Amino acid sequence: MPKADHPFTDAARGVRLQKFLADAGVASRRRCEEMIAEGLVEVNGTLVASLPAWIDPVKDEVVADGRRVRRDSRVAYVLLFKPKGVVCTNSDPEGRSCAVDLVEHPSGLRLYPVGRLDMDSSGLLLMTNDGELANRLTHPRYEMHKGYEVTVAGQLSDEDLSRLERGVFLSDGERGPGRKAKAGRLDVIARDRQKTILYMELFEGRNRQIRRMLLALGHPVKKLRRVKMGPLRLKGLAVGEWRDLTADELDQVRRDAFADAATIHRRRERAERNEGGAPVRKRRGIHASRRNEKSDRLERRAQRTRDLSAKARAERGSAKSRDERGPNARAERSVRPADGARTPSRRDERSPPKPAPRASQDRGAGARMGERKASGSRESADRRTGAPSRSKAPKGKPARSRRDDASLDHRPRLS
Repeated sequence: MPKADHPFTDAARGVRLQKFLADAGVASRRRCEEMIAEGLVEVNGTLVASLPAWIDPVKDEVVADGRRVRRDSRVAYVLLFKPKGVVCTNSDPEGRSCAVDLVEHPSGLRLYPVGRLDMDSSGLLLMTNDGELANRLTHPRYEMHKGYEVTVAGQLSDEDLSRLERGVFLSDGERGPGRKAKAGRLDVIARDRQKTILYMELFEGRNRQIRRMLLALGHPVKKLRRVKMGPLRLKGLAVGEWRDLTADELDQVRRDAFADAATIHRRRERAERNEGGAPVRKRRGIHASRRNEKSDRLERRAQRTRDLSAKARAERGSAKSRDERGPNARAERSVRPADGARTPSRRDERSPPKPAPRASQDRGAGARMGERKASGSRESADRRTGAPSRSKAPKGKPARSRRDDASLDHRPRLS
């Protein structure tokens, strides 16, 4: 390691010079390192052109690119719903729209995004000038989980889900040897022949990780949206809108970001297992996919039944119409007698004759009334003379006469 050309090599002085410049809003940390290497930074009048370098933020005077740098003690935390087509860099040489251009914070502080979302993705993006918190939220060592809703082309099979759970090998190119990338949690929200909607959680932020994992399985990503980052949720915002974090949200974020190693380990175990000890992603994801397959199978069966029923009804209707019309039905309808009367058709011949009018069948209301009066007079005469009644016996019981009653009196009696 070459010897530093400045006296600011004691780590006990305070913070690293590039971190101080980034927290002060000069530029990103990588750009600040480039400015130091280019000889654009001075500390207490001494040029600092190499790293590492540590300074005291209170006592030391720092000048970057001819301007004095003062660290602002004010901080801001903004939650942005990043639209698709917006990049997360603070300045883009291609002239594309940047996320910082969407946030006009009243404090006037320079904010920068925590982590990255590629241009084709949308969703939750945290923006702040708190460098320490941003480092805790983005470094893989602290395992701050991030949740995504992913829509892919085609129907993911159970074998594809198992491969995602076991991990998919991704090459890192010139950065180093490739390694497996897997989701910390995997749930199937919906699945059909055209698309599959997944919920995935990651504990690391490799470049375009989700898109590369699913493309390796032959299912390109159609839509990707980040909906969760630690305790933060994407709720109450429209696309392109932003708001400040509430006090409760900020406390939860700090508590999760600055947790100790034991808490981080327990957090990972809770994410991978439910209370009963079964893996959450396997139980929920594959179970949901099987449920979707069963519902699709039942729907296809019901559709086949409906098609067969409609076909049978159509055949019955056509057969009935042929029977009713007959081959010469049109000719019969066209034949008319000279006087305009309608000739009987085959349908009229098959139909039964209509019943005669009720008045012609009955003898009239007066005749029925006379019969009722006559029968009443005969019953009264029978009661006066003691003769047996000529009225009909009740239905189901034989009529009894006086002779039958007398014969019952001469039956032998048992002592």
